[in-house]
Amino acid sequence: MTFASQSNRNKGSECQIRSTNLKGPAKSCTLCPRLVAFRQRNENLYPDFFNGAVPAFGSDNPWLLIVGLAPGLKGANRTGRPFTGDYAGELLYPTLLKAGLAKGTYKASPDDGVELLGCRITNAVRCVPPENKPTPAEQTICRNFLVDEIAALPKLKAILSLGQISHNAVLSTLGVRKASFPFKHGALHQLPNGLTLADSYHCSRYNVNTRRLTTAMFEAVMAQVKSLAA
Repeated sequence: MTFASQSNRNKGSECQIRSTNLKGPAKSCTLCPRLVAFRQRNENLYPDFFNGAVPAFGSDNPWLLIVGLAPGLKGANRTGRPFTGDYAGELLYPTLLKAGLAKGTYKASPDDGVELLGCRITNAVRCVPPENKPTPAEQTICRNFLVDEIAALPKLKAILSLGQISHNAVLSTLGVRKASFPFKHGALHQLPNGLTLADSYHCSRYNVNTRRLTTAMFEAVMAQVKSLAA
């Protein structure tokens, strides 16, 4: 598997907090000053929220990795589990359950007992950004954790990117030229390292309300992805 160069991986390594394998960043990661300041503000406003770098969720040895952009302020930043507690999770988790990639009953809570089957959910940026918009520098810094995560998944066959920013983050993580694999909803890209990169519009409230993404469209992408398991 070909990953970004070691020099790229070492950006920001002057901070003591560094990912190893699947550990990801510490909850109180200090690599991105703007995100730290936003976290501190949220700790005062919402003291009962998780308020930290959100860890990945699911299998430690999956064949499928689902990559979003970043935690939502009152979603994963509140609950501490990716895509849990906000509108995007209301589409993502039921779709995974319907596709047989999860079991249980989704109740928008990290203690609802939902278990992912052969898949794992993570984000390109682990801390909630102001206005849900991480800066390019923040994406570059946090990329180190995605590099480590993908490298630690030996059975990985496919990555599902939710949105174009996630798509580009995955390609940068793998050191693949973006122009060779343009984002397109429903596309399956065969990458040089043998992985398949699948694209979907992000399952956000805005995309669903504007019908850019429908439940049927999202379920069709998930069915395509599931067919790669064999």
